[in-house]
Amino acid sequence: MALSLPILVLLSSLYLIAFVLAIGAERRRNSGEVVPDEYDERTFCVYGSSASTVYGLSAFAALLVSQVVVCGVTRCLCPRRGITSGGGGGAGGGARACAVCSFVFSWLSFLGAEACLLAGSARNAYHTKYVGYYLKKDLTSCAALRKGVFAAAAALIMISMATSLLTYWSHSRADTGGWMKHENDVGVNMADHGAHNVEFSSTKA
Repeated sequence: MALSLPILVLLSSLYLIAFVLAIGAERRRNSGEVVPDEYDERTFCVYGSSASTVYGLSAFAALLVSQVVVCGVTRCLCPRRGITSGGGGGAGGGARACAVCSFVFSWLSFLGAEACLLAGSARNAYHTKYVGYYLKKDLTSCAALRKGVFAAAAALIMISMATSLLTYWSHSRADTGGWMKHENDVGVNMADHGAHNVEFSSTKA
């Protein structure tokens, strides 16, 4: 299986979209402010926009689709004739080892990024509903997402992008190399068989 430019463009686009959305979620994190009620002596939390939650969930979906595409084009590195017939050493073996290692790292970074995006989105959507009393000053702060959760997700997305593209490239190289070797072996065997037939016919004549 040779590298496909449309698949490379699709994967890169999905990862970059997820990265941009994660950065947007980090920049638009929700924050609350304790304000007094204008009609009595109570205080409550007022929150701004919840756009960060929407960005985070959108990045979650884009990253999930990209991982599904990677697993589809590489078939989760399932043993196939083209890959297993390439021999144990040489470039084919190195490409297979690289594909396996990068595939493992891509899954680890993918799971880490998805966990950060999901947890960050859920935490950002949480609002403090407790109503305090102004004179007691028992409500001093509002629940908010800590800084850096979506940024960590963005970093993991880029790692996942690099390792996934490396997985696709290594898998394509190992797969193509294996099929080429298999076809060459078949060609050599057919040539030997043809030469044997010619020799047998000459001896018989």
